[in-house]
Amino acid sequence: MSDNPLLNISFEIPFDAITAAHVEPAIDALLADAQSAIDRVCEHEGTHTYASSLGALEAATERLEIAMTTVTHLESVATNDALREAVNQVKPKASAFWSAIPMNAKLYAAINAFAQTSEAGKLNPVKARLLKKTLNDFKRHGAELDDAGKERLAAINVELTKVTTQFSQNVLDSTNAFELIVTDEAKLAGLPDSAKEAARENAKSKDKDGYRFTLQAPSLIPVLTYLEDESIRETIWRAYNTRASGSEVTGAGFDNRALTVEILKLRAEKAKLLGYDNFADLVLEDRMAKSGNAALEFVTDLRKRTIAAFEKENDELRAFKEESAGGELNPWDVGIYSEKLRKKLYDFDDEEVRPYFPVDHTMKGMFTLAQQLYGVTIRETEMPGWDDAVRTFAIEDDGEMIAAFYVDLYPRENKRGGAWMNALIYGADKGAPHLGLFCANMNPPVAGKPALLRHREVETLFHEFGHLLHHALSEVPLRSLGGTNVAWDFVELPSQIMENFCWERVSLDLIAAHHETGEKIPDALFEKMQRARSYRAANAQMRQLGFGAVDLGLHCAFDPNGGTEALMSYARETLAAHAATELPEDYAMIMGFGHLFSSPVGYAAGYYSYKWAEVLDADAFTKFKENGVIDKATGQQFRATILAKGDSEDPAELYRMFMGREPKLDALMERNGLA
Repeated sequence: MSDNPLLNISFEIPFDAITAAHVEPAIDALLADAQSAIDRVCEHEGTHTYASSLGALEAATERLEIAMTTVTHLESVATNDALREAVNQVKPKASAFWSAIPMNAKLYAAINAFAQTSEAGKLNPVKARLLKKTLNDFKRHGAELDDAGKERLAAINVELTKVTTQFSQNVLDSTNAFELIVTDEAKLAGLPDSAKEAARENAKSKDKDGYRFTLQAPSLIPVLTYLEDESIRETIWRAYNTRASGSEVTGAGFDNRALTVEILKLRAEKAKLLGYDNFADLVLEDRMAKSGNAALEFVTDLRKRTIAAFEKENDELRAFKEESAGGELNPWDVGIYSEKLRKKLYDFDDEEVRPYFPVDHTMKGMFTLAQQLYGVTIRETEMPGWDDAVRTFAIEDDGEMIAAFYVDLYPRENKRGGAWMNALIYGADKGAPHLGLFCANMNPPVAGKPALLRHREVETLFHEFGHLLHHALSEVPLRSLGGTNVAWDFVELPSQIMENFCWERVSLDLIAAHHETGEKIPDALFEKMQRARSYRAANAQMRQLGFGAVDLGLHCAFDPNGGTEALMSYARETLAAHAATELPEDYAMIMGFGHLFSSPVGYAAGYYSYKWAEVLDADAFTKFKENGVIDKATGQQFRATILAKGDSEDPAELYRMFMGREPKLDALMERNGLA
């Protein structure tokens, strides 16, 4: 047991030494250790102090949390059958442990007893906030339920962990189950050479002739954006939007329909058990929105402000499709005809800017930007990773390393899709560095060329780096309130504000240089980018509002007892009201919506927070623009009031500290050309 790397995780996590066989023994041992530490709090005799109660609880779970984050991360980036099985075995145990903490009557009594002491009344503001939030968390997670209620809640939490894990695995397996081999190059008319080269190399990697297309984003997006062959576009669009819905095309065995209904039933039951009208109210009580209705009002208000421009954009696109090719506009036509119309209106093709974003130069420029804004230095370092493609970096402040992080940018079949950031180790409470990571699934290097990023991929890179900086620059002396441990409708502010720098001339000159000539983006191309920036912005906004609306609807009003057909119909109708075209009867995007259903809570009832935070980031970025964009004084103020503060103060107050006022909606509407 002592040579199990998960039991003695150091700052440099030995990812290359961790195997499936290590997982269950280590997690079992760490669960036992954490439980023993909690038992000691419960059995403490005499007057409770911070150290014997709240502080002890804070410390009790740290090693377990790090190990669980490590193994679940590994399963998402380097999965295999043995690792998947091992993680599936320990997740319910860990879930049961976490669920039991707020239902431990003796522990709740101990924290309550400390809250009544004179020491508690003299706590510094950060510890006082932790005490208040901990007591509220206990109540919201069942501390005041009777024994039968606690037992049922624990069972719900374990079952939610199981079914949401299965949901996530079904999405991955269903995505990987699809491939389309095209042997006739003539059918690939319109597809950029870079996408063809990638498809050819993909086929070779599978010992197949021709061109191989998958449902992973670097393959999917160019097909739907550029490929002239409508039948291929339709095949791939339909496959993507019926993933994990029992479709033969993407694996009938990977079916999330019944699982999704079960998840919604369990969440609804959990909310009722805890005294809330619905799951959204339970989740949002401690977030900026405070309630499901408030979040829904926000989404509805933005929709009303957007609908006229949305309908106008779609009328224009339908007319353009009719004029240029005839026939009605289908969902698999939207991408390509939007791109054609954009090119006609603005003479701009997204492929034009790709040569200016070789990944190494763009990353280097992004790090330079962080240095100029926040006064830190970032250098590449060497730590063991989970794949040869993983790179590692250190962040230094005044010559001292304050954080390190891993970067994993390209798709693999053993890695889940999307982009995300994870916090691995929180160091500020120990005067030690932080450790984190961010992952993506971007266009890899092909045909001897460096990886060239689409501008949207550059935005994604900056987004995840923004999350990483929130973790890395945190100065909060308590892990539970540090870094990204903030309200979910605030957590996207540090990430989304970074995307703004991808559009400004002064910052683009840091991150963009032609991979062959080294030249900056020419003024004419930059101006075309700017003119095209708000192109179909109403559609982009409505798409996000649709996701927020279906999420809140499912967790506020929908009755899951209606079964799978009712769920599919409800989701399809809600999303159709936010879509550019009618959607087919078998449209099942909801069955692949991992943000909502791949973990017990995740973004469930919280998807609106992307738009909520977009209001904040657009408004907050006006301060950077007013001061010349790359302004160290503004950057240092943002670092001090937002990035360094974590959840040590109310997020609305932190925002007011930075801006000196409440947020305004105007900046978002103006940025999107919808004012």
